[in-house]
Parts: sequence; C-alpha cells; structure tokens
Amino acid sequence: MDTDILFVMASEAEKTQALLQSCSTESLLSSLGLGVFCLVADRLLQFSTVQQNDWLRALSDNAAHGVIGMWSWAIVIGLRKKTDLREILLAGFLASVIDVDHFFLAQSLSLKAALTLPRRPFLHCSTVIPAVVLTLKLLMHLFKLKDSWCFLPWMVFISWTSHHIRDGIRHGLWVCPFGKTPPLPFWLYVVSTSSLPHICSLAMYLTGTRQVMSSKHGIRIDV
Repeated sequence: MDTDILFVMASEAEKTQALLQSCSTESLLSSLGLGVFCLVADRLLQFSTVQQNDWLRALSDNAAHGVIGMWSWAIVIGLRKKTDLREILLAGFLASVIDVDHFFLAQSLSLKAALTLPRRPFLHCSTVIPAVVLTLKLLMHLFKLKDSWCFLPWMVFISWTSHHIRDGIRHGLWVCPFGKTPPLPFWLYVVSTSSLPHICSLAMYLTGTRQVMSSKHGIRIDV
C-alpha cells in the first residue's frame, strides 16, 4: 500500500513538474525568437528580388515553413541530445513536404504549373490535420507503437498546423467542407505560431504523452 501511495505521489510530482516547465523562461524566450523569425522572414520574402523569381520565391517560402516546423518542435522537446536533432529535422521535413501536393494537383513537375493551380491542393485542407493525427494514433495503437512513436501525431499536428497558419495570411484557412476563412491578419499568424508549441505541449501533458516520452525515452521536455 505504501509503495502504491509513493508511486502515485511521484507520478503527480512528475506531472506537476512537466506542467511548470511549459512556462519556463527558456521556452518563452524561444517562442519570442520564433515570433521574431516569422516577422522578419515573411517581410524579407516580400522583397521584389524574391517575388520576381519563381524558384527563389518557392524555395524561400518552403524553407521558411521548414524552419518554423523545426523551431516549433525544438521548443516542445528541447534540444538535449543527437536523437532530438533527428526529431527536429523530421519536423522540418514534415512542415515542408506537404507542398508536394501542388505538383500532384498540377499533374506535372513544372514549378510554374504548381504555382498556378485552379484550386488549393488536398493537403492544404485544414480538416486533413485532425484526420491524419487520429489515424496515426489509431495505427500506433493497433500495432502497439504508442510508446516508442507517441510523439509522431503531435509532430504532424504542429508541423502541418504551422504550415497552414502561415499560408493563411495569404489565402485564409480552408476548412472543408465548410469553406474557407478570410486571410489571417499578420499579427494573428505571428502570435498563433509562437503560441502553438505551448498549446501542443499542454495537450501532450493532458493526454499523458509527455510523461510517456520522459519515462520511456529519457526525454526531459522543457516547455
């Protein structure tokens, strides 16, 4: 009985510590830096030198998506060891790779065709994000991967959501089948992107994912 009580107390202490870390000075400063990056990067991309060159514009825009995805996930898990770096790079890849749906819709490898689509491609529908996240969680449960890969649905969520929010300043959010929103104000994009890692971290805490990551993989999450 005493052992059970001590276990419960230790578990509650770990949860409390994880929650307190979500507002650590380090994570808040990192989020501020992310907001500054969003502000500066998107202003630089408006320069005529960038806008007049399709390849430079496309590559710069996609790189910005990737950096935001990496930065966001780095805030969530903290950069403590080499394996964390691999996760962060994967988050950046996921944030960038969804733009390949432009080429699928264009049915061409032509950049010009991909940039002049008659409608938005399917991965840019924001309803896809919860559908993919829930599907991943179900598959991990079925194949008993929910501990070792418990971070993956959250990584997809934060990488793709940050991409959609950033695209939203030009096109709004496409919430099929309900339609789309007006373009997002630039300030809302910056604030939302900076807050997203903390929202994700809190959700991971509430669902127990943070505790699983800490106990199973030795990850000390500092946000």
